Amino acid sequence: MRKLSLHVIGTVVLSVLAVCITFAGGYQINEQGARAVGMGGAFVARASDPSAIYYNPAGLTSQNGINILAGMDLIIPSTSFTGSTPLPTTAVSTNSKVFTPINLYGTYKVDDNIVVGLGIYNPFGLGTEWPSNWIAAAAAIKTNVSTWYFNPSVGYKINDDISVGLGISYVYGSATLTTSHVSLDGTGSGFNVNIGAIYKPMTGLSVGLSYRTETDIKFSGTATTPYGSGSGDALLPMPGNLQLGAAYDVMPELTLEADLQYVQWGAYKNLYINFPAPVGTVQEIKNWNDEPIVRVGAEYKYDADLTLRGGLIMDLTPQPVSTTEPMLPDADRYDISLGASYKIDNNWCVDAAYMLVLFKDKTVGSTNIYLHPGTYSSTAHIINVNVGYTF
Repeated sequence: MRKLSLHVIGTVVLSVLAVCITFAGGYQINEQGARAVGMGGAFVARASDPSAIYYNPAGLTSQNGINILAGMDLIIPSTSFTGSTPLPTTAVSTNSKVFTPINLYGTYKVDDNIVVGLGIYNPFGLGTEWPSNWIAAAAAIKTNVSTWYFNPSVGYKINDDISVGLGISYVYGSATLTTSHVSLDGTGSGFNVNIGAIYKPMTGLSVGLSYRTETDIKFSGTATTPYGSGSGDALLPMPGNLQLGAAYDVMPELTLEADLQYVQWGAYKNLYINFPAPVGTVQEIKNWNDEPIVRVGAEYKYDADLTLRGGLIMDLTPQPVSTTEPMLPDADRYDISLGASYKIDNNWCVDAAYMLVLFKDKTVGSTNIYLHPGTYSSTAHIINVNVGYTF
């Protein structure tokens, strides 16, 4: 009987460790506005539409009147795994999934110096599901993680050259993790602060800086194991983000921007999930590293109604080879984006963007603590659409 109990506990632990990655590489989605995505996310120095609430609240001061901007992303990821000896060497692909995070922004110009706004968006919600016949312990896992930000903000124009901004977010999240052996269904909340500044030292040049603080969310709720149900929880850090960028008007029709984003992934060293006895606390080692993201983008005003955009991204993975996991393996990636805006009339505007995400193949071997040697190959397609209305 004791051997059977130990076997069940071991199976539960392995299942949980496989589930936990759904939180990891996929819980930051930077694509929160089609205009920015079309420029490869290089937007912190301009932040010239209501999505400034997310990218840099100082950019709110460029808004006039009342503005509403609403949009949605279609994120279509794909990953395959080719095992190496002694695992089977036939490539296995993840089940097809589409994720649809949304964003909604509203701004109001109080006077010549002050603009207030509210942003509602869910930057978390990705995952990976392998087919039930896959070789690893992560088979047949279904998960759902969703986090909503409610982000009131204010932008203040100090003078014609300097603007600053401040936002405070209430964050609400829910998580459901289910395997054939264990499940955790919980919710959590927290607060977040983002600040920003934009400086225009000369005509045509704009420099932007923004920072969003780290937030820890404790998901608490009902945990179910083979031994019964009880209270359970999991603590997930959402890292701080520092962004610095510069934009320059090469000519009246053409603007170039380059940004550097520094993500403080070093906060993600371990993930702990607490289950009822006798399972107890399950620990997963992460040991992620702080890493930069380099973004460059261009915007060309074709005419009074049509604007075209393009961008490139180099995003270095924070996930070491030794802790690369099957449920959402991360790797260095290079992104290419294209976008456009069309002004329907004086009130309505439509923004659209497409981003191709190309991950480098990542091979893990005997140094990997999850013991699934082989090569992961991933790609993703991201389609963004926003509709804006100005009163």
